[in-house]
Amino acid sequence: MAEKLTKGIFITFEGPEGCGKSTHSRRLFDEMTSDGMEVVHTAEPGGTELGARIRDILLEKKDIRLGEVAELLLFEADRAQHVAEVIRPALEEGGIVLCDRFNTATFAYQGYGLGMDMDLVKRVDRAATGGLEADLTVLMDVDVETGLKRAGAYSAGDRMEKRAVSFHRKVRDAYLRMAGDEPGRFIIIRVSDDIEQTYKAVREAVYGYIERNKGTG
Repeated sequence: MAEKLTKGIFITFEGPEGCGKSTHSRRLFDEMTSDGMEVVHTAEPGGTELGARIRDILLEKKDIRLGEVAELLLFEADRAQHVAEVIRPALEEGGIVLCDRFNTATFAYQGYGLGMDMDLVKRVDRAATGGLEADLTVLMDVDVETGLKRAGAYSAGDRMEKRAVSFHRKVRDAYLRMAGDEPGRFIIIRVSDDIEQTYKAVREAVYGYIERNKGTG
């Protein structure tokens, strides 16, 4: 599988808080790199120098109050820079991009979770991405209470994690709804207590997708 792809492949990892997407996507990146693939691992928010500063405002600066529109625009500013600086260049070179969260997260968190006008959210997002969409979205699903407990075990909780449980339930429901609407793009991985079993499912899904699509484009 070390041959160069004729077309870049954009794979995103999504899910509720504490689903383990970052852990598994990083492990997958290491394995794919060892297998000779050209892979970029990145994340939102914070995949660029500008993005790191935006991430700090969005998630860590407890003394900064953000309105819903301001929050949306900051996420999309991060994404616009990320697409232009990291994601598109890698795809144009025929590489594989593994990204922790992309616009599906914005639709779930700001759109459904906060109840913002979805048409507005999608218009702003199209401007930021230039219409770029993931080829494959790996949705790592975990029940809200378990996920928040796991997330809290690793940190004191960022701005998103500290939102009400009802918010997080809306987010999870939104992810599952979007996956049901686009079964061709989403693969749902049910997160298990067995980390190895969960990683095996992630690996099989991603490697299988690449094998089926590496000669297209």
